[in-house]
Amino acid sequence: MTSQTTLAGPGHQPDGPDRSDRTGPRGGLQAGLKNRHLSMIAIGGVIGAGLFVGSGAGIAAAGPAILLSYALVGLMVVFVMRMLGEMAAARPASGSFSTYADQALGRWAGFSIGWLYWFFWVVVLAVEATAGAKILESWVPAVPQWGWALIVMLVLTATNLVSVGSYGEFEFWFAGIKVVAIGAFVIVGLLAVFGVLPGSDHAGSGLAHLTDTGGFFPEGPGAILTGVLMVVFSFMGSEIVTLAAGESENPQRAVQKATNSVIWRIAVFYLGSIFVVLTLLPWNDPSILDKGSYVAALDVIGIPHAGQVMDVIVLTAVLSCLNSGLYTASRMAFSLGGRGDAPKAFARTNKRGVPQAAILSSVVFGFVAVFFNYQWPDTVFAFLLNSSGAVALFVWLVICFTQLRMRGIILRESPEKLVVRMWLFPYLTWATIAMISFVLVYMLTDDAGREQVLLSLLVAVLVVAVSLVREARRRRSGEPAVTVEK
Repeated sequence: MTSQTTLAGPGHQPDGPDRSDRTGPRGGLQAGLKNRHLSMIAIGGVIGAGLFVGSGAGIAAAGPAILLSYALVGLMVVFVMRMLGEMAAARPASGSFSTYADQALGRWAGFSIGWLYWFFWVVVLAVEATAGAKILESWVPAVPQWGWALIVMLVLTATNLVSVGSYGEFEFWFAGIKVVAIGAFVIVGLLAVFGVLPGSDHAGSGLAHLTDTGGFFPEGPGAILTGVLMVVFSFMGSEIVTLAAGESENPQRAVQKATNSVIWRIAVFYLGSIFVVLTLLPWNDPSILDKGSYVAALDVIGIPHAGQVMDVIVLTAVLSCLNSGLYTASRMAFSLGGRGDAPKAFARTNKRGVPQAAILSSVVFGFVAVFFNYQWPDTVFAFLLNSSGAVALFVWLVICFTQLRMRGIILRESPEKLVVRMWLFPYLTWATIAMISFVLVYMLTDDAGREQVLLSLLVAVLVVAVSLVREARRRRSGEPAVTVEK
C-alpha cells in the first residue's frame, strides 16, 4: 500500500525506506548485486584507465615526488570515502551523496550535485568509448573508430538494461582483470627491482632510481602540487560502491567493507604500481611518455609484447569505466526522478527492477557527446570536457559539508545505525574541506586547471540557479516540498 508523506525541509527523514530508493519485490530497484559483485566493484572502483595511460605525464612533471602527489590525493579520498561510508552505512540509497545533501543541506544541494554528477559521468562515457574505440580499431581497422565506439556503447547499454545482476557480473570480471593485472605487475616489478625475477635480464637497481637523477625532487617541491592536479581525477569512481549498495543483499555490510578496505586499495594499486615504475627506470626516461609508464616498465623487465598486453588491460579498464559510468549516471537519474528533481519516468523500473528510462536517457546523451567528440573535438566537446573537469572535487566538497550535518541527524534519529564513523570528527572533516579547497584554488594558477575550474564553476552556478528558481516557483504555487512513497 502506498502512503504519501511530505518532508518539510532538510534534516527530516521519515521512518521506512529512503525516498530515493524504492526497492522491493513489487517494483523499484531490486537487490540483484551479490556480495562478490560489491566486493569487486569496491576493489576495482578506484582503478580507472587514467592510472594506466595518464601516470606517465605525472611522472614527467614531478619525478619521483609524484609518489607524494598520489599519497596526498589518496589520503583525501580515504577521508572522503570514510565520510560517505558513515552516511551510506546508516542510510543506503541509490542517490548516495545527492540524497544525503538533499536531507542535510537542502533540496537545492541534492538537485545540484546530483545533476552535476550525472553530467560528469555521461561525458566520461564519451571519453571512454572513444579511448576503447581507438584500441579496437588498431586491432580491426576494417571497422571505423566511430563504429567501434557505437558497438561498445550498445553492448554495455544492453548489459545494463538486462538486469542489475548482469551489470554486476560484467563489472566483477572487468574489475577482476584489472586487479589481477596490477597485482601481478607490482609483484613481478618488485622482484625485478631487487634483481631476483627468474628469467629477467634486469640487473636490479634497488631504490637507486628514486634519487639518482636529480634527487627525489628533481623539479622542486612545488611539483608535488602540479602532480596533484594531474592525478586527482584518476581517483574518481571510488564512491560508486555506495550507489550500488542500495541494490545489494546487505547494503550496510557492503558499505562497511568497502570503506574499511579503501586504504590498502589505494596503497597497493596506486602507490604500489607507481613505486614499481619509478624504481625500475629513471623518471626522465623518454619511454615513459612515449610508450606509457607501465609499458616502459614491462619492457625494462623483458616482458614480451608488453604494448599488446597493456592494450588489453587498458581496454578492460575502459570497458569497466563505461559499464560503471552508465550504471552510475542512470542510478543518479533514477534517484533524482524519485525525489521530483527529474522527469518522473526516470524513477520507474521495469519488471526486472531496471530503471529503463534513466539508462536510455543517460546513454543518449553519451551518444551525443561521442558525436561531438568526432565532429567538434576542439570546441563543443572540449567545452563539455572542461566544464565537467572539476566536478569530482565539487562532489567531494559537498560530501564533506553534508557529513558535518548528517552526523547530528543520524545521532538524533537512528544512532544505532552509526556503525561507520569518520575519524576525529569534525576536525578531519574540516581538514579535508581545506585540502580540497586548496586544490581548487591552486588549479586557478595552472593554465589547464584554470579553464576546468572556471567552466565547471560556471556550469555549477547555472545548475544551482535552476534549482533555486524551481524551489521558488514550488513555494509560490504551494506545491508540497517532497512526496515520499512508503
